[in-house]
Amino acid sequence: MKKYLVLALCLVLCVSLLCCSKKKEETPKTEEVTTPGDIVEIAVADGRFTTLVTALNAAGLVETLKGEGPFTVFAPTDDAFAQLPAGTVDALLQDVPALKNILLYHVVSGKAMAADIATLTKVPTALGDSVSVVVMPDGKIMIRDASVVLADIQAKNGVIHVIDKVLLPPKK
Repeated sequence: MKKYLVLALCLVLCVSLLCCSKKKEETPKTEEVTTPGDIVEIAVADGRFTTLVTALNAAGLVETLKGEGPFTVFAPTDDAFAQLPAGTVDALLQDVPALKNILLYHVVSGKAMAADIATLTKVPTALGDSVSVVVMPDGKIMIRDASVVLADIQAKNGVIHVIDKVLLPPKK
């Protein structure tokens, strides 16, 4: 009986040693890193910029804003476009040169974060005209009469600042 007990204990000890000596292979921990999309991809995915995306398509500017950049875009929301007089958006979609000018007035060459913009009084647009910048006492940034309601949305080819009004270029 003692022989069986000793044999059983030896067997248990051997199995235990074998199990402990095997290196447990662990699945390496991975952290999902997401690269932000380009400016157009972010605008499409967001859902608040359907009118802007439609206008960019109509004006032929999608490929430009999908390009390398970097660009800074003051992006009016659908609500901002809805503030325009009735029929304005439809008329602009038919007048591609005017639409393109308005859209280029919302684009700045280079990547300008809100902190950078807040130090300026004017920002030159891709249209060639500048837009005025005012920092309010509460820290809110105004681009002409539009408020920046959400700043510094990072894109792989620049940055988006959401504004609450459509910027109309000065009449020449």
